[in-house]
Amino acid sequence: MAVRLAGVLTIVAGPVFADYDPSQYPAYETCALCHGLFGVSHTGKFPNLGGQKQAYIEAQIRAFRDGHRTNDGGQMVTIVTELHPEDIPFVAEWFASQDAPEPYASDETASGEAQFSELGCVTCHTNSSDGDPLVPYLTAQKPDYLAKQMIDFRDGARDPRTLPGMHKDLLAISDNEITALANYLAAEARP
Repeated sequence: MAVRLAGVLTIVAGPVFADYDPSQYPAYETCALCHGLFGVSHTGKFPNLGGQKQAYIEAQIRAFRDGHRTNDGGQMVTIVTELHPEDIPFVAEWFASQDAPEPYASDETASGEAQFSELGCVTCHTNSSDGDPLVPYLTAQKPDYLAKQMIDFRDGARDPRTLPGMHKDLLAISDNEITALANYLAAEARP
């Protein structure tokens, strides 16, 4: 029975895949496999890109393509090679133009809000649309993703030399403080 079923699937699926031409699909669909078609990912491993700054998305794609960012186990490095350089602005614009994700519910935001204030994060990571286009919005982001990125900065998996001096304070905080900060940011709305 299993052999007969496999033969039927091959006959049915064969013509469908024979007509597949990846050049007929928008380049952002490659990214949508992990980040969601409208920029809201389905797992904490992948960041929400919806409503993120276009210049930031573009810069991160180029950083992975150029080997300047590698803290993902090689997944993004592999995927971004499928994008043509001229498609990168188009992909970044697609995700930036999508609605920002909804904030995540969390009861643990008070200590994270204090961390955000004490560390001076708001100086650069403002929710204002007129902030530095290369500095990402952190709000309404997956809390697991935020925590991993902060730990990666602290532990050197993301190159801390590319960070402004202020991030040296972040490099000294504990995992629990990072989790609290991530929970606070995830629970705040993005513009």
